[in-house]
Amino acid sequence: MPSSVSADRPAAQPPGHDPVEALITQARRLKGDVDAVRRDVRCDDMDPEERWQRALYDLALHQLDDLDAHLAQLRNGPAPLPPAAEPPEPPEAPAVRPAPAGAPVGAPRGALLSRVGSAEWNLLTDEASWSGELYRILGRDPALPALTLDELPSLVVEEDRPKLTAMVTDCLIDGRPIDGEFRVRRPDGSVRSVHMMGEPVLGADGGTVSMWAVLRDVSTLRRSRRTVRETHDSLHRHRQREQTEHRVATELQEAVLPPWRGSLRPPHQGPRALDLAAHRLPADGGAPIGGDWYDALELADGETLLSVGDLTGHGVAVASGMATLLGAVRGMAMAGTQPCQLLSLLNQLLDATVQPALGSAVCARYRPATRTLVWGQAGHPAPLLFRDGTGCALDAPAGVLLGATSGAGYGQAEVNLVPGDLLLLHTEGLVPGHSRTAAVDRLLGLAPRFDDARSAQDCVRALVEEFGGAGRLDDACVLVARVTA
Repeated sequence: MPSSVSADRPAAQPPGHDPVEALITQARRLKGDVDAVRRDVRCDDMDPEERWQRALYDLALHQLDDLDAHLAQLRNGPAPLPPAAEPPEPPEAPAVRPAPAGAPVGAPRGALLSRVGSAEWNLLTDEASWSGELYRILGRDPALPALTLDELPSLVVEEDRPKLTAMVTDCLIDGRPIDGEFRVRRPDGSVRSVHMMGEPVLGADGGTVSMWAVLRDVSTLRRSRRTVRETHDSLHRHRQREQTEHRVATELQEAVLPPWRGSLRPPHQGPRALDLAAHRLPADGGAPIGGDWYDALELADGETLLSVGDLTGHGVAVASGMATLLGAVRGMAMAGTQPCQLLSLLNQLLDATVQPALGSAVCARYRPATRTLVWGQAGHPAPLLFRDGTGCALDAPAGVLLGATSGAGYGQAEVNLVPGDLLLLHTEGLVPGHSRTAAVDRLLGLAPRFDDARSAQDCVRALVEEFGGAGRLDDACVLVARVTA
């Protein structure tokens, strides 16, 4: 059985003034540091992780406030019981006890001493003694007598009464220390959470003669912990939803994009006019899937469709929209639609969608009979042409972003190619951290490596080695086509 407090044992002496004062200084310094960090943290109510972080900071500050209050109570000693109210004659302003030295500026009077109270119940005389703090915690009028152990449950919320009864019974009969929480309903109707710790006091014959307890108002602390728990649960659900959306978007993107492991090969047999290879470079750290795409498709008339594009945004909805655009590009190309008209129709498609979106694209048709590339663009980086160890960006025809302007027109350009020429089509963000002009310069700087490459796949491998490392904030796509005949 745990050791109990003897009635004739001398009371422990309170700690010295200086050590407690030093602890108070340290606690308040730490509280100030935590509060300074909390104020510097950006709090976006729409971000679950930032809401959770803010709740943790608030909880830490509440606990430091409690520590400050307890240390101040140690330093100042117990407050006297408030005098019973007597009808004043004549009325006078009630006397106000000065706040303890060192109390935080702006704190309500008594705030530091209102959280922890004490009580003792004498089983021999059936008398009860409460501290002034306990009266304030329970909202009782100090003029009323302290409640006995039999009367105390009348303040407790009905659902918690069995818990209190069990704790008191175990303490008085089995000598077990009390350590538990229950809720009390104050006379004003408010409900407070109270944590109670206590032990029996044994007489000379070993029998229990009284019970003492310390009661602490932990309502604010419990609310803070509940907020931390709720924001943590919200953050967990948010991350689970993000993971699910990322997986679905990835599966959708992989389902609609042509295979990138190895060169893209036209389905028909016979000599190939183009050596093709493509790759999607994912964003670093599991960032949401974007709407980038690439495509190469041999058409019924023997020409080859080459296309790259990007739909703004991230997530499942964007990946689904990208799949819709890519399907439309393939269908119109198979029907013989030329690039300028195809982009115009894509613009109408985006303009008519329920959720407005913007996109950019390059669409091209390669005619192997004449080695001619016919292409158009909609607010997208122009294809790069590499020949004899040097490179340049093709002169772009007119074209605004898809979905930006209703009825927009799109230009078309033609360029004649020769065997050995290499075309590089890519989406924005292939070169992380660079503007469009700087990115083009970096890509053109790879001309010697492309000239030494034996295949389009070797060129894609060089691009991945150069730009596919850590630190990528957005995914990107690249399509390489080398004229072989």
